[in-house]
Amino acid sequence: MANSTINYLWLDQKAAKGFRSGVSLHSHTNQSMETLDFLANLGNQYPLIRPLISRLERRSKSVHGVCIDYAKSYWTPPMTPKLAYDLESRQIENLDVAPMVSITDHDNIKAPMLLRTVPSARTIPVSVEWSAPYGGVQSFHLGIHNLPSARAADWMRVLEDFTANPSDGELTQILAALHQEPNVLVVFNHPMWDLYLVGQEKHEFLVNEFIQKNGTWLHALELNGLRHWDENRAVRCLAPQWNMLLISGGDRHGVEPNANINLTDATSFTEFVHEIRRQKKSNVLFMPQYAEPWKHRILQSTMDAIRNYPEFPQGSRTWDERVYHPDAQGVVRPLTEIWPKGRAPRAIGWTIAMVQLLGKGPVSGGLRIAWSDSQKLRLALGEQEA
Repeated sequence: MANSTINYLWLDQKAAKGFRSGVSLHSHTNQSMETLDFLANLGNQYPLIRPLISRLERRSKSVHGVCIDYAKSYWTPPMTPKLAYDLESRQIENLDVAPMVSITDHDNIKAPMLLRTVPSARTIPVSVEWSAPYGGVQSFHLGIHNLPSARAADWMRVLEDFTANPSDGELTQILAALHQEPNVLVVFNHPMWDLYLVGQEKHEFLVNEFIQKNGTWLHALELNGLRHWDENRAVRCLAPQWNMLLISGGDRHGVEPNANINLTDATSFTEFVHEIRRQKKSNVLFMPQYAEPWKHRILQSTMDAIRNYPEFPQGSRTWDERVYHPDAQGVVRPLTEIWPKGRAPRAIGWTIAMVQLLGKGPVSGGLRIAWSDSQKLRLALGEQEA
């Protein structure tokens, strides 16, 4: 029987007392390729920005001969693997427990493989967030944690081959084979998020169909640290329907540490996997940042994506070093290599400045108050206490 407990650090400052370790699951580094859909979403959410983005799209085509292609372009989070590892470790160490960090970039294992050459991070698990196509209309994001290091590259080729030529039957075979790896943890990340906009009703149907076919090989459902209360409450309702465990997953992309972690008596990540898979026991702790208004947190995460970090290594310092787009010949390059004279056009600079203004001083504070939803927060916590 699955046994999941959920605690909130802002309600119980001693929630970590008695545990040996804290586990940070599901976070991203500058090795992760992220879509630029958030730009279009910003334009839809903030009417003042939409005309500016439309103007930039027109000017890019007419002046520079480059049509903005959101599908073929991407951005990378600002933090290098070592910076991300240290950020997550520090937050856990502040709870007086030993840190374990599993980084899951999208569809690649470069970050953990790089970190394994650093003495302080050599025990990091080899993990990935795999975008697994399903149902012909979307992909489900699966956290594959603690791949056997000697065969991790082989496993990635299997996942990449499937992504290129998907079939639902073969997906079940792959998940069953991953389950046969005794130290691998497979987590269904943000299962109730209609990320591909297929419609919430259809998305939920596909989620239940997917779990019905593959639930035997899935070890937990994620309570996501970047998704809102309503969605995580829906995941919490989904778990007992399939007798599944709940687990944390911060999904950090910016410079704020994960908003939830797992607490455990395990002293190694493999022991933690056994606690989840064999004992079916999970202790989730939400950190204080999760109590902040969700829209405010998403805005701050967006600000992290477009902020400059002069103290970071070259290639991660400015936002346009971290954004990649096809040039006029279709070659994907950093924007710094595409800009005329190596500098962003003035109109783009103004637009970025306007977006950044949303995250500063009085504007940010005003939005935070406007977005506050203490009634919904009490409802979520009341459900937890009942």
